Amino acid sequence: MTKQELETCIHEYGKEIYSFCRHLAGSVQEADDLYQDTFLKAIELQEKIDFGDNPKSYLLSVALRIWKNRKRKFAWRKRIADVRPITEETGMQVCAPEELSPERQVLGRETQQLVRQEVGRLPDRLRVIVLLFYMEGLSVAQISGVLNIAQGTVKSRLYQARKLLEKRLEDVLNG
Repeated sequence: MTKQELETCIHEYGKEIYSFCRHLAGSVQEADDLYQDTFLKAIELQEKIDFGDNPKSYLLSVALRIWKNRKRKFAWRKRIADVRPITEETGMQVCAPEELSPERQVLGRETQQLVRQEVGRLPDRLRVIVLLFYMEGLSVAQISGVLNIAQGTVKSRLYQARKLLEKRLEDVLNG
């Protein structure tokens, strides 16, 4: 991949990669770091990236690998000396169609916030697949390639995540 092709990737997929990093990391500061490190690693590995072979999936897998490594390092450090991370709790703005009444807009935002919270509470192995499938719009085959797991495993984890979310959201929404 040439520098020009890498710049094209940044312009074409940058927002989607950042959004994925934001959902993975949970805070703006950590997402910024993850996003920057992802593209720094892409620059470092630019000879290995095939521009014609879905560079978005490759960049998502790089971001995921960096995030997993950081998480593993943090867990190791936490075992040695417990540290409490500083996190930002910022709500994401949701744009609702203008024809909806204010009440429906508020209910829609609250429902979306509940769904985001429940997705955030999923175990990492399920949450990552949900984010890749629904947020990034990757197919089961693409997710399989990004995570280096079998397609059947991706389908199974997606099914597990859906069932778990359905149960949790049913409990929350029905009281």
